Amino acid sequence: MRGRRLIALILAGALSATAAAATPQAGHHNTAKAAASSRQAALIAFQTDLINVLVPSGDPDRLLAAALLARPLPNPSKLNNFHALVERASRADGAGPAITWARLADCNADTQSCPNSDAITQLTQQAPDNAAVWLVKLSQDVGTLKKDDARQDLAKAASAKLYDDYSGVALKALANAATMLPPPAATLDPNSDAGANGVQVLIAYGSAAGMPQPALRDTATYCEAQAPKDSTVKDDCLKLGQLLEWGSSPLARSLGLHLREVLNTDPAQQQDAQNARRNLVWQVQNFAQLSLRAQTDKAQAQHLLALARNGGTQMSLVLAALHDAGIATDAPADWKPGS
Repeated sequence: MRGRRLIALILAGALSATAAAATPQAGHHNTAKAAASSRQAALIAFQTDLINVLVPSGDPDRLLAAALLARPLPNPSKLNNFHALVERASRADGAGPAITWARLADCNADTQSCPNSDAITQLTQQAPDNAAVWLVKLSQDVGTLKKDDARQDLAKAASAKLYDDYSGVALKALANAATMLPPPAATLDPNSDAGANGVQVLIAYGSAAGMPQPALRDTATYCEAQAPKDSTVKDDCLKLGQLLEWGSSPLARSLGLHLREVLNTDPAQQQDAQNARRNLVWQVQNFAQLSLRAQTDKAQAQHLLALARNGGTQMSLVLAALHDAGIATDAPADWKPGS
């Protein structure tokens, strides 16, 4: 089937490029390895210090930031680990669906309890007009062979008002949290001019990768398998695709364009979706380059932090960053993905 290969992996890899930069590359000499290891230890210690500053707060966004900062740490304390902090956040006054969404990751993959079922149930009550919620539930119901429930999930997702994976909320909270303490000298990259702002970007954008994502590939597989056999499923998948094209994340937009390309029988619509997906890859790859440049460019680091603190969605941030850098959102005619 045309367009079967989603660009989700490309997008996910590009958007997590900043997070990947958090692991120093081993040098060719023992001294370089020792320096990299020392800086990594300093970054972990600084992240722990940020958590300690955030945890006395009763503010749900600060507690969300603390939970996401704690999630990748190797040995967090029992009081300050991801589970404890996201639970505290969920009980804080003013806690909304973004906190519940983070709780999807509060589970044990070894016991096949992911995503958190209680969080899914709560989200369907808190945010019934968010298609992302129903796509999480669709994945769960497909996995447990609840065919009727999965069909209802698709219908509810298609009828939703928006798609939001709350990554923008998390990034805003983390960008504010990352600037609450000055990074120690040991955390700074001696080969970078970005200074403290480079560390803050690294921590904010890297930790934001800990916000869970729905298994969008499950939705693609479901629609591709069921749409040819049921016209009502096809209609709902196309309707969902239109919503996803304007979703909060590049991954959602990728799936929406994919559904239009493979399910719409109009050749003009198929070609338009292909062109839009090509532009999307261009946008994400260029944003990834801007994110990596922020590690060595102080002005770029400051700008990405400012964009994150302004809020919005992941997709709106990507487009704003490209616009501000003078980068076209449409790929050049001779450009090929991966080049």
